[in-house]
Amino acid sequence: MGFAKALETLEVNLLLEAIFQRFGNDFRHHNKDIIRHKLRGFMDSHSIATLSALQDKVLHDNSFIEPLLCALDARTSGLFAQPEQLLKMRKLLVPWLRSYPAPKVWIAECVAAEDVFGLAILLLEENLHHKTDLYVTGPNASLLAEAQQGKFSAELFAHYEKNYHQAGGTTSLANYCTEIDDAFVFNSELGRNISWMQYNLGTDASFNEFEAIVCCGGLSDFTLYLRHRALKVFYESQPVFGMLMVAGEYPLEIMSLISRYKVISEKYGIYQREP
Repeated sequence: MGFAKALETLEVNLLLEAIFQRFGNDFRHHNKDIIRHKLRGFMDSHSIATLSALQDKVLHDNSFIEPLLCALDARTSGLFAQPEQLLKMRKLLVPWLRSYPAPKVWIAECVAAEDVFGLAILLLEENLHHKTDLYVTGPNASLLAEAQQGKFSAELFAHYEKNYHQAGGTTSLANYCTEIDDAFVFNSELGRNISWMQYNLGTDASFNEFEAIVCCGGLSDFTLYLRHRALKVFYESQPVFGMLMVAGEYPLEIMSLISRYKVISEKYGIYQREP
């Protein structure tokens, strides 16, 4: 490792430690390459030249911490962004949830409305929405509050409509949202039975039992240690035969936990808890 790279690594580690010590938000076990990319984008947008200068602002200017935390927690999200996975979910998850009188589903690592309302639409079309409780969690209160508003840019509608039909949609996306100014807002009925909670997979414990858990891609941002912890929490939060859906590039590579799950579809990250 060259001197410049080693210095940058040191500065990133010091900044993350400062954020943890000062505000309690822990990014120390997140993928450092992804963190560097997010930090550079934030610094460019705020005309900050060095990581040391950013650390100084974080520690001495309270106006910087909230937008920085949002930038570090954010990731790309889209409505029905993985239509083939949703088709699989219609085939595999729906019969499992239908067998329960009042199933509970945990949507973890939410950062945007699209993470939630696509599944809500699927459940509504399968006549499951009225009896299913959705628990939506994410580490960032600001991003959760924004997601709860249920809005997306009008410019994305045509793309989302295409995704919706590829995911097995049975009608039109326009039936589930209303255009207001330059945005679409999901219909209020989709927001029923949804509980929104700030929750950190890196520090918090299991808080309920869920027939299905959908992780919205956050595990790809984690180091091996944090992935192992998150998967342990998921395992402890499910009954036997509970369904787990893990998006991202590295689903369930922790061998000690893989043995406790039956692989339903490795390609689409769908697993079932073994007895």
